[in-house]
Amino acid sequence: MKFSANLGFLWADRPLPDAIHAAKAAGFDAVECHWPYDTPASDVKAALDATGLSMLGLNTRRGDVVGGENGLTALPGRETEAQDAITQAIEYADTINAGAIHVMCGFASAADAHATFVSNLRFACRATNRTILVEPLNRHDAPGYFLQTTDQAQAIIAEVNKPNLKLMFDCYHVGRTEGDLTTRLADLAPIIGHIQFASVPDRGAPDHGEIDYSHVFEALADWPTPLGAEYKPGGDTDATLGWLMRFRS
Repeated sequence: MKFSANLGFLWADRPLPDAIHAAKAAGFDAVECHWPYDTPASDVKAALDATGLSMLGLNTRRGDVVGGENGLTALPGRETEAQDAITQAIEYADTINAGAIHVMCGFASAADAHATFVSNLRFACRATNRTILVEPLNRHDAPGYFLQTTDQAQAIIAEVNKPNLKLMFDCYHVGRTEGDLTTRLADLAPIIGHIQFASVPDRGAPDHGEIDYSHVFEALADWPTPLGAEYKPGGDTDATLGWLMRFRS
């Protein structure tokens, strides 16, 4: 198995370039991040070049974080801001050669939120050849988030009908709300662009909790790209990495 360190949670107490070096030292095969925009892209690229790691993906910015926003793409009337955020993410991804861009839809329930999301996703897919990802977030952690289930995401991906639009399948979020992970992974494999994981229900390391990741990873043994470790270490990241050698061996 190959694994990617999500630096939004792992080594989050360090500057992003230092976290990239820490991931390399720990034995990860790649990295990914959330919102790198406060760090010059040239600094991130230098760290990636020095370590030989690739950046699998990053997120579009969330909007007014203090005001509780968590994405802009499904918010009617905010299309200009949403598309500016998409453009910013593409430009950053181009500089560091990130593989994918997770377009965050935000909290929305208006009747035209669906149409707004679809329109902005089409804009994103036209604007880049990089993979555009959409990710359902579970209703416990993100109540009111527009995209909540893999069925909803699958329907939207079909409606947008662009080859570079894919599903971010986060085993934690799907485990919290849908379950039946290995079946869902097999059924959705043709549209999955990236897979992430964490324990359920506490979003910790994958060595405890309700999900048997030895079973899940066995089912994903032939998955061609690194799986994303997006879990909250709850302290020193290095102290939580016993699972990494276990599942890589």
